[in-house]
Amino acid sequence: MTLEAIQYRRGRLHILNQLLLPHETCYEEIGTVQQGWQAIRDMKVRGAPAIAIVGCLSLVTELQQSNEEDKDAVVTFILDSLKYLVSARPTAVNIAKAAAELSALVRRETQKAESTAATIKESVITHIVSMLEKDIADNKNIGDCGARHILSRINKEKATILTHCNTGSLATAGYGTALGVIRSLHAMGRLEHVFCTETRPYNQGARLTAFELVYEKIPATLIADSMASIAMKEKGISAVVVGADRVVLNGDTANKVGTYQLAVSAKYHNIPFYVAAPCTSCDLSLENGEQIVIEERPHQELTDINGIRIAAPGIHVWNPAFDVTPHELITGGIITELGVFSPSELQDAVIRG
Repeated sequence: MTLEAIQYRRGRLHILNQLLLPHETCYEEIGTVQQGWQAIRDMKVRGAPAIAIVGCLSLVTELQQSNEEDKDAVVTFILDSLKYLVSARPTAVNIAKAAAELSALVRRETQKAESTAATIKESVITHIVSMLEKDIADNKNIGDCGARHILSRINKEKATILTHCNTGSLATAGYGTALGVIRSLHAMGRLEHVFCTETRPYNQGARLTAFELVYEKIPATLIADSMASIAMKEKGISAVVVGADRVVLNGDTANKVGTYQLAVSAKYHNIPFYVAAPCTSCDLSLENGEQIVIEERPHQELTDINGIRIAAPGIHVWNPAFDVTPHELITGGIITELGVFSPSELQDAVIRG
């Protein structure tokens, strides 16, 4: 049974508070856009696909509770809410793309002579709920496409995968992207072992990925971020598979900080490096990775653990949440729900859909 990070029934949204994992499994209700924004900002929910879905579903829950019948007021509320939700985590592109699509939908509906506050609400709600269903289907396609591609490139019966951060059911609507590839390999009986990095400073690998792997009885070992290179040298790694919060036109990708160094090391060790992401994470409006806005997180995430200071007082801190991997280092390919593509092939594949 796969973990559920997002539970939605019409009018009710609950999220698994990932800050409490792995010690406590606690679902919190999200009833307003403000609560959705705060949950995303505080990283109670994280992962680019999940951020988009939870943000949009928080809008759904507030719309379903609203008795507002003035059409203009409903339209203004929806557009303002979408703009606000995008500000919670600016590097992850999925929420921005979803907001743009929904804003365009609202404007089209508004122009219909017969449209009312109620019909506009229902159109938005229907569109957002379909996002939830599509994300799960896309993730399963990513998993299967990635697994088959990796197996076609190795000369072994089973693959050993190294992964970073958390890209599973806790980061998506379900199944996962990079962890979805691992799930598919495991389901095929073709997975030897997984090595997951702890992913400092927020420890998503140690807290979340390890939790998912143990929960589903997938053979895995946790390593410190600084052990990745020696693991590639000595542990028979078949491929490195990571996720992405944004993939731009030339194939550069932004992902959890620490990804770039994994790609450099994989290149040195001649290990294929894959990025697994849905097309909703592709941002063809940016030409290269230098144009991606990188979020910086609070200093305390690096200096403290569970509220206890571990760093020397007075030390300066730089805490970018993401880094950018140049497309030249993505040697395995970019795994999408449409197939696996080299960075140079991605643009045409996404446009064709």
